[in-house]
Amino acid sequence: MKFFVDTADVSEIRALAEAGLVDGVTTNPSLVAKSGRRMADVIAEICSITPGPVSAEVTATGHEGMLAEGRHLREIAPNVCVKVPLTEAGLRACRALSADGTMVNVTLCFSPAQALLAAKAGATFVSPFVGRLDDVGTDGMGLIADIVQIYRNYSHLKTEVLVASIRHPMHLVDAAKLGAGVATLPPAVIRQLLHHPLTDRGLEAFLADWRKTGQTIL
Repeated sequence: MKFFVDTADVSEIRALAEAGLVDGVTTNPSLVAKSGRRMADVIAEICSITPGPVSAEVTATGHEGMLAEGRHLREIAPNVCVKVPLTEAGLRACRALSADGTMVNVTLCFSPAQALLAAKAGATFVSPFVGRLDDVGTDGMGLIADIVQIYRNYSHLKTEVLVASIRHPMHLVDAAKLGAGVATLPPAVIRQLLHHPLTDRGLEAFLADWRKTGQTIL
């Protein structure tokens, strides 16, 4: 499974990339706004840190506006993946951009039918939001299972399932068990994956025993 980090915080991305935990990055207008910087500058710097796909989202809602913004964003760096919403205009933009060889991430997917439409439009990635579905009492991971099954039924569909709105480690584990190809996680959730009380307890015991020997490695 590929790990994308869901943030526009360059320092976080750099730190996680140094640990080999970043295969790509996803951003959105809200995350870029939090950075307090120009979108083009943020995306360019992120693209210089990771060679993987970096999702930069359009803000236009009409087809022509999305195309114009998408074409502008893809000029920032070769690894920019233009993110468009799962609307009719978004799918039309996806179709045109994909035909030009641009990576496209179709976002805000909440149903298997929407995911099928995104694949038909040539999306590189489709982003189902599991956490937001859970918030309204719907089974977010059930959506992932349905999309993965549908895509597997049709070998000509090349769209990757990019699980988004991940709130906790079990979302990631469940998505991996279902066979989703990509997950995008906030930095805090990636760090949660590292922690287990038995790991901490075991390390503490090993170091205590080592201190008793009075030795040093260097």
